[in-house]
Amino acid sequence: MDEDQSSLASDNAEGGQPPEHVRVLLLDDDPANLLLRAAVLRQNGYECFPASTAEDANELLDQIEIAVLDYHLGQGKFGTEVAARLREKRPSVPIIILSATLEHRFGGVEDMHLLKGYSAVEDLLSALRGFEAKRRGAPVVVDARDFYYSRIARAIGVDVLVQILSPEGDWVYVNDSAAAYLEHPREWFVGKNMFAEMSVSLRDWREVLQSVATTRETYIDRTRRGLLADAREGEMNATWSVLAFPIMLHDSSNGVVLSARILD
Repeated sequence: MDEDQSSLASDNAEGGQPPEHVRVLLLDDDPANLLLRAAVLRQNGYECFPASTAEDANELLDQIEIAVLDYHLGQGKFGTEVAARLREKRPSVPIIILSATLEHRFGGVEDMHLLKGYSAVEDLLSALRGFEAKRRGAPVVVDARDFYYSRIARAIGVDVLVQILSPEGDWVYVNDSAAAYLEHPREWFVGKNMFAEMSVSLRDWREVLQSVATTRETYIDRTRRGLLADAREGEMNATWSVLAFPIMLHDSSNGVVLSARILD
């Protein structure tokens, strides 16, 4: 038994009795994805109710305790339609939406959105354990902001420097690559202002951030200067691709995603 299975059994077992398997609805129109996901969850102690269509999923709503629904089902169908019906019928059942892109805005009747790929399996198991704890009455604490911004950073790429900022230059999030390049731990940045804190010159980013956040237009720059005014040692002949594009922050205010990577 692996660590996840052992932990799950320990969490669920009471008084030496066999653990109660949590019943999970899995909706995906791709048979391979459905089979693989069901196998993984069963290996980790969950009882799975697979469905390949919204109609099949709707027939199972009375039998499950957590729903994991694919967003795109093909033929103009979406998992959110099943989510809406489940929320109306059984409002206490947690709902997880799986999506291959970030095109669907967070919110609605769903409890959580997960991005497919990357660490999708680990994310799904973690989410299920959290909802299972909630079902047993244990408190569940989720840092929704870090979850939201980290998914954006992952979609851009782990090798890209990603900073998410307010129009005034206050850091909201940086990924590991940006933190390493700017030579501070990730937790150092949040809440600080880049123009007040950085001891190096930051080019003309103040004007760029304000412009992108105000006009909602995208700024693209391919330059040898990189993020800083002066190229660092080893970057003299490098060409940077720098992109700044608008984003709505977690508090619904305007923000800017600043991404950069060396092209050659």
